[in-house]
Formats: sequence, structure tokens, C-alpha cells
Amino acid sequence: MISQLTGKIVHQINNYIVLDVSGIGYKIFVTANTIKELEKILNKDITIWTHLAVRENSLDLYGFLEKQTLDFFEMLINISGIGPKTALGILNVATVETLISAVSSKDTSYLTKVSGIGQKNAEKIILELKNKIGDIDYINPNNQNDLDVIDALKTLGYSNKEAVEALKKVPQTITDIGEKIKKAIKFL
Repeated sequence: MISQLTGKIVHQINNYIVLDVSGIGYKIFVTANTIKELEKILNKDITIWTHLAVRENSLDLYGFLEKQTLDFFEMLINISGIGPKTALGILNVATVETLISAVSSKDTSYLTKVSGIGQKNAEKIILELKNKIGDIDYINPNNQNDLDVIDALKTLGYSNKEAVEALKKVPQTITDIGEKIKKAIKFL
């Protein structure tokens, strides 16, 4: 599976980019917001977090600038009836933080803006996401260290909720990832 690519953008259109990685061009579907962000960093190497969607007749890459957005995308596509294109459509409507807030408050208005998602489907998505995101809104999406600590704890076999709860107890003055992991494990 291709989970991350680093290279230069050689082409971009409304809903995808072509990323040149060592002479190979990867077509990566992205959100409109990602396109806007990438326009600011032209002619520089960029790193894209990716999800490879394997279908009977295609292999499609979906890319995101932040790991949290990729994680949210993967949560969406694990919901029955939500494919990668619909999940990308949902992420085109609002930021991950806004969507998490909407899920927490059971606000379906953002989801119903997406083509093909009615009120019933929006309620179903919120119900399924509510259980999956748990306390994810605690995590600062700009703090990659916290995300790395949670990923490490999940790799060790702890659930997302357990990892987040343990991280909450770690003093914010500790910035080293290794130290944060050690402290978090003590609370588990």
C-alpha cells in the first residue's frame, strides 16, 4: 500500500494533481482546499499522505496534506455505502475540525450538502462516526507529536479512546515523543 509520497507537482486540475516522484507521475485525487494550499507551495518538494483505493478495474490514490485528514477519510470510507469519491466530497464541504464538531453536535447540515447524501444517510454517518472519533477533538491537529503518540499506542494494541485518555494525562510540558509514549503507557 502507498501511504505517503514526496515529490513535486507537475500538473493540477480541479480534483487531482500529478506528483512527480523520482520520474514517476502519480495521479492523486485531492480536495479543493488541498489544491488551494498546494498553489502556495509551487516548485517545492511536498509530502502527501495517501490512501490507495483498489477496485476491480482501477487503482486510485487519494491524497491529503495532514495525517488527521487521511485518518478521517479512512473512517468515512469504512462506513457502509460511503466510497472514496463521496468521502472526498464530504471533505470538500468543510474542514475535519468542523466535521468533527458537527458530528459531536449531531449537525447533519454539512453532510447533506454533499451530492447523494440525504438526511437519513447523514444521520447514519453521524451515528457511526460518533463512536469512532470518540475524543479525537481533544487532539490538536497541528500537533504532529500527539498524533504520533496516539499512533504508537494504537500500534501497541491500545484502542483510540484508551490512547487519547492516556495522552490527556501526560503533562503538556513534555514535548519529546518518546517521553510522552512512556508517560502515557504508565497511565494505561
